[in-house]
Amino acid sequence: MSIESQADFDGIQRVGRVVAETLRAMESAVRPGVTTGELDKIGAAVLKRHGARSAPQLIYGCPSANLISVNDEIVHGLPGPRRLQAGDVVKLDVTAELDGYIADAAITVVLPPSSSVAQRLRQCAVDAFHAGYQVAQAGRAVFDIGREVEQVVTSCGFEVIRPLSGHGVGRKIHEEPTVPNFYNRHQHDTLTEGLVLTIEPIIAERPSRIVQDKDGWTLRTHNGCLAAHYEHTVIITNGAPLIVTTCDG
Repeated sequence: MSIESQADFDGIQRVGRVVAETLRAMESAVRPGVTTGELDKIGAAVLKRHGARSAPQLIYGCPSANLISVNDEIVHGLPGPRRLQAGDVVKLDVTAELDGYIADAAITVVLPPSSSVAQRLRQCAVDAFHAGYQVAQAGRAVFDIGREVEQVVTSCGFEVIRPLSGHGVGRKIHEEPTVPNFYNRHQHDTLTEGLVLTIEPIIAERPSRIVQDKDGWTLRTHNGCLAAHYEHTVIITNGAPLIVTTCDG
């Protein structure tokens, strides 16, 4: 969607703040011994308190309110009885709907003590987001975002998981345009003022194919290598885009 009124702007801001608060609450509870199901309940309680709904549940019938992926699970992991352990790489992904507006964000948390690879992978995803963010301005090509993301990831010695990308958001979870995390010269979309989209580097420590678990949701690396995910919903402007789901500064 594009922001066409003050009501649109306020609506995206409100749901973005709920997503941010939900992520903060879940992140603060991440520790060895806690189950992913318990983290999901914490997030669901925040959504309920604000009158928001889980967009994956609302639109796709997801079994959980939030998605939590661990280690080689890339995205869309279903919370359950799994207990987190020291060294785990935990991806928290929250997509909420409030008053007809939707925002989406994700962070990666690494539980200490952890390997240097896990820490570098997480930081690389954050740095790649900021590189893409810097060029996400009205009038620029969408592929400029992917080019910057890919350059950072490659320079870190890691790999972009190419089939997974950012996307437009606002009224639905997945809208146009697709925002690849690599340079795709065949994509000719241009960023326009007011456009709402996600920038979300999804990366792995080495080249990997995606495999889907029998649950029909969880996507993981075929070779068991670690993956990281970092995402925010932004509004495109003529200058720096406005991040509406800030959760860690």
